Amino acid sequence: MNNNKKRVAMRVHGRVQGVFFRASTQGKALELGLTGFVQNEDDGTVYLEAEGSPEALKELEAWAHQGPDRARVEKVEVEEKNGLEGFVGFRQRR
Repeated sequence: MNNNKKRVAMRVHGRVQGVFFRASTQGKALELGLTGFVQNEDDGTVYLEAEGSPEALKELEAWAHQGPDRARVEKVEVEEKNGLEGFVGFRQRR
């Protein structure tokens, strides 16, 4: 099962801080069975890394283009990462 897991990083640009983006991302990721973390960045973006099935990661990426109701997403940068971190759960950081 581990063989088909992937890890991706996403940086979400737009009005994505102060609109419950991290909490909503955490909820969506847990719903999809993903592990990882999400955090606010000093430049106003939200950064996340997630591990799981390629299908669930694609679904999270699609969700990130919309985000929660009050968010205004301008763009989502996605980068596939090498190897797995072995995250436990999905956490909000700073």
